[in-house]
Amino acid sequence: MRTERRADIRADMRAELLRSDGSPVRVLVVDDEASLAELLSMALRYEGWDVHSAGDGAGAVRAARECRPDAVVLDVMLPDMDGLAVLGRVRRELPHVPVLFLTAKDAVEDRIAGLTAGGDDYVTKPFSLEEVVARLRGLIRRSGAAATARSESLLVVGDLVLDEDSHEVTRGGAGVHLTATEFELLRYLMRNPRRVLSKAQILDRVWSYDFGGQANVVELYISYLRKKIDAGRPPMIHTRRGAGYLIKPGG
Repeated sequence: MRTERRADIRADMRAELLRSDGSPVRVLVVDDEASLAELLSMALRYEGWDVHSAGDGAGAVRAARECRPDAVVLDVMLPDMDGLAVLGRVRRELPHVPVLFLTAKDAVEDRIAGLTAGGDDYVTKPFSLEEVVARLRGLIRRSGAAATARSESLLVVGDLVLDEDSHEVTRGGAGVHLTATEFELLRYLMRNPRRVLSKAQILDRVWSYDFGGQANVVELYISYLRKKIDAGRPPMIHTRRGAGYLIKPGG
């Protein structure tokens, strides 16, 4: 249960980054290890980003010229030229693009060389994909190339809309007034549409304590929500007897 809660928190922290024109952030991944490049690309696409890749220095320079990335993940050791040379060529076309170096070297002088040459950050192989994504997000935000999408504050299930910033809730365009606890419960349900959530999970996430004979409080607040969300409309909040509750579009 605690592991799941940590996963929920990580999901809450993940906010989509978009370019100023509303299109996905573009990232160029450069690594001559095809399997690693594909693994990185998959992780970045999961973020909703537009990912391009290259397996050598010449391909990286060409790809950067064509796709105009918002950030570059660049392996230091490439078959035709080293990453520092690639960085120099890319920066002629894109002087402000942030670059994250990947390196198998962990000597201090190698890190200093990369940063002195104009690299913005580095990770040493082997690395975790989560670390690469987190560092890239930080670089992209600081560069001003993208901003957090405003629509990320909105949770939408069918005609039910919850704004996490303003704490406003509407169904079919009509406002729904909720107490703070009702809002948190609805938010948890809407972050997990069509997924059955047990009473124990809801207690842990909304009331921040483990299941201990307090299931009745969950039932009580589910009934409150139903009166405000589902009254006179196709029901959205459903009970799975012996399992828990879920929310899905009505009708």
